[in-house]
Amino acid sequence: MSERVPFPEQIAATSKVAERFGDLHPPLDRQAAVPEANRCLYCFDAPCTNACPTHIDVPRFIKKIASGNLSGSARTILDANILGASCSRACPVEVLCEGACVMHRYNKQPIQIARLQRFAMDALYDSGAPLPFEPGAETGLSVALVGAGPASLACAAELRRRGIRADLYDARPLPGGLNTYGVAEYKLPLVESLREIEMLAQLGVDFHFETRIDAAGLAELEQKHHAVFLGIGLGAIHKLGVAGERLPGVTNALDLIAGYKSGSLTTVPNRVVVVGAGNTAIDAAIAAVRLGAIDVHIVYRRGPEQMSAFTFEYEHAKNEGVKFLWHVQPTGIRGSRAVEGIELTKLDSTDDGSIVPQEGSEFVLEADLIVLSIGQATHSGFLSEYPGEFGKIQAERGRIVIDRETGQTSNPKFFAGGDCTNGGREVVDAVADGKRAGVSIAAWLEAQHVIV
Repeated sequence: MSERVPFPEQIAATSKVAERFGDLHPPLDRQAAVPEANRCLYCFDAPCTNACPTHIDVPRFIKKIASGNLSGSARTILDANILGASCSRACPVEVLCEGACVMHRYNKQPIQIARLQRFAMDALYDSGAPLPFEPGAETGLSVALVGAGPASLACAAELRRRGIRADLYDARPLPGGLNTYGVAEYKLPLVESLREIEMLAQLGVDFHFETRIDAAGLAELEQKHHAVFLGIGLGAIHKLGVAGERLPGVTNALDLIAGYKSGSLTTVPNRVVVVGAGNTAIDAAIAAVRLGAIDVHIVYRRGPEQMSAFTFEYEHAKNEGVKFLWHVQPTGIRGSRAVEGIELTKLDSTDDGSIVPQEGSEFVLEADLIVLSIGQATHSGFLSEYPGEFGKIQAERGRIVIDRETGQTSNPKFFAGGDCTNGGREVVDAVADGKRAGVSIAAWLEAQHVIV
């Protein structure tokens, strides 16, 4: 069998993408990182650590930077979060660790935790050093992980550190899930996601790509492995359900982002309309600007107070030149052979909080490309077709029901985590889910007297 090509070498870097999607927060150099680390108060009961879903010991890793122990700093990060490099770039730290920093109490700028974390992780990668821990002694046990996104990767790392084989199955040709395909390039470059996973692979994780698992495949995995972890994420972005939606020139935010990250999409037309006002919609709109669009609108049926995007993301989009149309509802898409515009109706709010269309308020916003970003469907439906040797896997509103402390489902042999259980949160939340599940799977196998 031929040796696997390292993940970062499996992609073709495009200079256009690199030029247009430079770092949102450029890295710190040593001259900036050390003084910033020395600003930290190294709190004993650190609120920043409590605010991190993976509970990285923030004061500890920052103190190691201040003392010049960068390898120790990286180990502290990786012990808590195996995807510490990508989280340092993609986490909304303004509402997590940095938002909890005690410096706010003194009207000072919070410690730049994310940039310091990235500094330590980049130093580890640049040194060429291996992952600072090794797999445990082999137990002869194996776990199948469906999906190769952040939750499954974090779960696999915990399993391998305990000597349990981890086989990841993913429908796509590369690992990483949304880290690789769905996070804006100016936050987390594709090559950085793959570089991180390449290091994780040193633990002996086995990948099976372009493998779609259905109910029959799940039954095979249950028979072949001692436990199964479901990290299947979410499904396709919802449709509007209006006339003209099948016209060329209608796409969705995730396809747009995946397209330019892979280099298959290098330009967009002049006039772009993004429907929705979440963080992914913001990412798509900013991408459209950077890909050459002259006129980019985000349209949303409610006001800025109700948008699900973070405030700092909203401000970033405005600074990039994105325009916002509030209180409008798409009612149709116009065009003969391709998109020419989107039909909108103005909305009013009623006393009970519902929204109703204004009579006679219809208008058309000209557009060459319409990007949908109105939430994702679940794709856990296949689980209902799976009887399971130890019972059904329960889901509510498409979300897999788990014990939040362990990640275990209603079928004790199956565990789950990430977006398929929470409806879609942050990368770091998926990592935390996967980490808990990995620890719990090992404990469950031991309790079943499987580990000898």
